[in-house]
Amino acid sequence: MKKIFYIFTIICLPHIACGLGVNLDEPTVIKADKIEYNLKTETIKTSGKTEISNQSGQKMTLKDSYITNNGTDLSASDIEIWLGPHVYIESENISRDGDITIAKNATFTACKNCDSFGGEAWEISAQKLRHNMDTRMLAFYSTVFWVYDIPILWLPYYDMPDPGVKHKTGFLTPNLESSNKMGTQINIPFYVYISDTHDLTATLSYLTKENPLFQLEHRLNAKHSEFRTNGSFTHNRENKNRWHIFHDDVIELGDNARANIFLERASDKTYLQKYGFYNEQPYLDSGAKLELFSQSGYVVADAHIFQELRSNRNHYSAPTGNILPNVRGVYQTTPIFASTYATFMSDILGVSGDEFASQRLIGEARVISPWTIWGGNRITASVAARYDMYRFDNTEMIDGDNYTGIKTRFLPNGYLEWGLPLFRPSTSWTQVIEPRARFTIMRHTENSQFASNNDSAGALLSDATLFSNNRFSGLDLWENGTFADYGMRWAAFDSDGRTIETFFGQTYDFTKREDTDPNSGFHNGRSDYVGRIGYNNLEWLNTYTRFRFSKRDFDLRHIETNAVVGTSRNYMNVGHIWSQQFDDALTQTESIHEIAGGIGLAITDRWSVRWNAIYNVTNDHFQQHSGAIYYEHPCYYLSFGYRRDGTIKEDYVGTTTFQFTFGISVDGKHY
Repeated sequence: MKKIFYIFTIICLPHIACGLGVNLDEPTVIKADKIEYNLKTETIKTSGKTEISNQSGQKMTLKDSYITNNGTDLSASDIEIWLGPHVYIESENISRDGDITIAKNATFTACKNCDSFGGEAWEISAQKLRHNMDTRMLAFYSTVFWVYDIPILWLPYYDMPDPGVKHKTGFLTPNLESSNKMGTQINIPFYVYISDTHDLTATLSYLTKENPLFQLEHRLNAKHSEFRTNGSFTHNRENKNRWHIFHDDVIELGDNARANIFLERASDKTYLQKYGFYNEQPYLDSGAKLELFSQSGYVVADAHIFQELRSNRNHYSAPTGNILPNVRGVYQTTPIFASTYATFMSDILGVSGDEFASQRLIGEARVISPWTIWGGNRITASVAARYDMYRFDNTEMIDGDNYTGIKTRFLPNGYLEWGLPLFRPSTSWTQVIEPRARFTIMRHTENSQFASNNDSAGALLSDATLFSNNRFSGLDLWENGTFADYGMRWAAFDSDGRTIETFFGQTYDFTKREDTDPNSGFHNGRSDYVGRIGYNNLEWLNTYTRFRFSKRDFDLRHIETNAVVGTSRNYMNVGHIWSQQFDDALTQTESIHEIAGGIGLAITDRWSVRWNAIYNVTNDHFQQHSGAIYYEHPCYYLSFGYRRDGTIKEDYVGTTTFQFTFGISVDGKHY
């Protein structure tokens, strides 16, 4: 008759086969034809077939075993060990002496019973398997690597961490790339484990048409901070050093403060694109930020030094110079009476560039009083005063002249806003319709903007800019005058979370405007019409569209759309933007027209394909496109893809890059 012992960590079982990764530090069951426990020597001896299992589902079967109390000595034959659903070890004979466990004629796989055909996806057999409990390493001697029962590779020696190891220093799986400009690129990564919160990866890349490339990625997590660094270096065949470094530190300074230090630099404008590190960024940003925040206010101080990556750009559409520094603070009071409260804002900005500099000091005080009155009408009244002081040093003004000296501006303003949300509840769809209007009075001044390249990059009317205190970008460009915003919003939602929303509105300027970009949508008097439409059913469709129509003839002037259709594995996403451009109020020029899209298709449970592209319709060419086919097996993964970059910039001409990746998976973790 079988005897069953329930052992809970009071004797040696926490050490049985821990040398091969079994976790027995929990309630454990032993089943055997015969079990003998020697009280004097504190040893266990089993006869016949023996099975040991724990609550995690790990189990071991063996025959005729002998185990000491502390687990330092162990011997058995016909061993089978399940470390997980598919992680399996078998051996003809096993013995343990201290921290060293040795298995003879052993087989290891992380793919046991993953496939119903062709044997295991991969397995490793060895004449001897040696496990060191101290280093947690599995060493295989006279090793054969099998794929679906076919011998692929023989090695005299091979080692790897046991499945219980989360991090281990060593080589990672190489990956392969091929480019029509750089040739074949073999990336060999080496992982260095320093601690559970500190590691790095060094990668050496061999290129057939260029000199080797060295990459380094460093990661450190401290108790209240994290540090990330990655970079690369090469000395190319033109005898030039080319490199990049990206660094980002986030440091928590208690409950009310946080610091951020960041660095982005490259040796030149085209290096990131040529070597595959470019992420469509127009410039690189280096600097630091300090944030102080409380329940009723915050202060942000930051500095930025930029490295331009664009070959050319519109001088008036993108500010130039480095920001040294920018300090912005906001404070909101508790209610003064009823729901009325006050806010105070200050902003300090310094901009420096080649032979020019400017400093700006802004202070604003605002009182806001929201009310809900009879019939559900919502009324918000606000008054504010703002004062600006600028100091310029050889800075280009809007009129084109360079100026050195001080300029000031004073802007009192106020607005009155009305809204009436009307609800219609229903068992299916609840509907909301809300008319809304805001009347804003500002002091009219000719000084709508002094310099050409501080923080205001221009004006662009959209549904997002209506009903805001500043309809323009940045703080340097002033609203200037009296105007009204008005529009209508309709929305509906059901109990399943599906939503529909539409909005349509316009702004009206009562004061003659200063000259603005003819493509902005702002005009004297009525502006263009703007709106949006969105729908989300939380299952397979999420889409929105923003648009602008001409005030004169209702012609379409601007539209941008984004839609995601499908699930996480089968989907299609589409982005589209079209904007009619004018040199002046009447002269049309080339429109901005661009389409971005992607698809994902799950062919089977394991095979899938993905493809993404950005197409410039105006210039009739792909800016970039990429695609890949993926295979996700429980025991391994592989992918083959390409990336085509159509950019032409200085010494860089777009390339096509192919990439092949292969790796081994153990219980869902990639190696």
